[in-house]
Amino acid sequence: MLAYARDRRRFLLFGRRRRVDSATHRHRAEVLLESLLTLGPTFIKLGQLLSTRPDVLPPEYIEVLSALQDEVPPAEWAGAKRVLEDELGPVEERFVEFDTDAISGASLGQVYRARIDGQAEVRENGPEQEVVHDVAVKVRRPGIEDLVEADLRVVRWSLPILMYFVDDSRAFSLENLADEFAKTIREEMDYEREATMLTEIRANFDDDDRFVIPRVIESHSGPRVLTMEYVGGTKINDVAELDRKGIDRTEVAENLQRSYLQMIIDDGVFHADPHPGNLAVTDEGRIIFYDFGMSGRVDEFVQEKIVDFYIAVANQDIDAILDALIEIGTLSPEADRGVMAEVMELAIADARGQDIEQYRVQQIVGQIEDSIYEFPFRLPKNLALVLRVATVVEGVCVTLDSNFDFIATATDYLTEQGYREESIRQYIENSGEQLRRSGESLTRIAPKTERTLDRLDRDDLYVRIGVEDSKGVFETLARRLIYGMLLTMSLFSMGVLYALEAPEASIVAAVFSALVVLLLYRSFRGAKSIGAKPQFTRQNLRQRRGNE
Repeated sequence: MLAYARDRRRFLLFGRRRRVDSATHRHRAEVLLESLLTLGPTFIKLGQLLSTRPDVLPPEYIEVLSALQDEVPPAEWAGAKRVLEDELGPVEERFVEFDTDAISGASLGQVYRARIDGQAEVRENGPEQEVVHDVAVKVRRPGIEDLVEADLRVVRWSLPILMYFVDDSRAFSLENLADEFAKTIREEMDYEREATMLTEIRANFDDDDRFVIPRVIESHSGPRVLTMEYVGGTKINDVAELDRKGIDRTEVAENLQRSYLQMIIDDGVFHADPHPGNLAVTDEGRIIFYDFGMSGRVDEFVQEKIVDFYIAVANQDIDAILDALIEIGTLSPEADRGVMAEVMELAIADARGQDIEQYRVQQIVGQIEDSIYEFPFRLPKNLALVLRVATVVEGVCVTLDSNFDFIATATDYLTEQGYREESIRQYIENSGEQLRRSGESLTRIAPKTERTLDRLDRDDLYVRIGVEDSKGVFETLARRLIYGMLLTMSLFSMGVLYALEAPEASIVAAVFSALVVLLLYRSFRGAKSIGAKPQFTRQNLRQRRGNE
């Protein structure tokens, strides 16, 4: 925290902003990454969450922390067995076979393969049915509850201190981050909640053969143990294996994006951890979803605004995009719309897989770099998981197809679901209402104009002008004028005192003059460039892959 604050202010809590180069930020981020890994499961989760929050950390931190996967060595079988038997009873009685070597380990739990037989209860809308014998058993890490609560106390204790070192916009994001983190990690430890979310999402895709979501085996599940149907497949980012099996990667990417559009826009409940470890592909090209511990819900207002945003993107209506971002709470109303419009144009071009001229990126960076730490993006807590999904899904889709067009897929989906036609109908209705109001205004213009002309004829008309100065131009000019007057006065005083043979007083006047000169010079001096470079354009991703 001290290093982060030192990078922002010359004297920690005050002083001019300190411009830090990309290499220094990256070094800080790597140190932070090592610290999070050392601190253990809770802080690994915190690092993952931070990697999705560009409103909190600089781009270099985001890039370094995005490599933080939720993969840690599994706990010893003896401890996991105690948790399992406390929930379900003796392993030998409940399972026909149980492989004690975990097939995956995570910060909060681990997964084992096993076999069950006979009739088992399946949590879904439908009659009891026979379940596939192969199952995956997710067991909560032993003793994790006390460790998480202790770590959350550390986070709550640290937050007020961190608030001293950040501005108001980041304080807003950090408070939301802390609340969201505590809520998310507790929910992820509750396997009964995970089973409920999994079952609900599975029901939403029940008639869609493009996706596979494992069944929950309720008879072998509890608050700390979740047993599911085992479904195997090829890891979604194993491009070579997918090609060997003749699977159309572009189609898989399109289906993946469509699934999340449906979950967020239509269903209101979504799988929120779509990193490659939780996604696989069957030999038939169907997408398999694993691990619903991190999942969320979207309320109707957010759904409506997300639809507005996507429609505006599909229509490439920059003003409508900015309006949607302001209404949803992710963009400050005081943001410079001109600069933000250019940023959005670049983002749309990148989403379409188009090459972006490097000089244009640098030009826009130059426009925003003077206020880079007060950049007007904010992230309300009800949107944090949605942003995580959007960023991670984009990474997976680009891995599958480097030229994947997100906007074309979203546009097709919105058109198929009737959202764009609905928006056109609303636009026509709004236009009709606007025309009606315009007609009413026209009928009132003539008498108002006549009254104004009468006042002008009587010399009874006054005009008041207010000048908006968001850049502080007048304040800067006034400051320079005062500095100039003070400098003139001090130089004159110094000359008079020297002529009157008062050397001590003339030295004081000279020092004062030097200070005024320094202040006047600084008022004309522009902010230094931070030398920022674009971090996440698609051609950067291609270059990194080429280097690898």
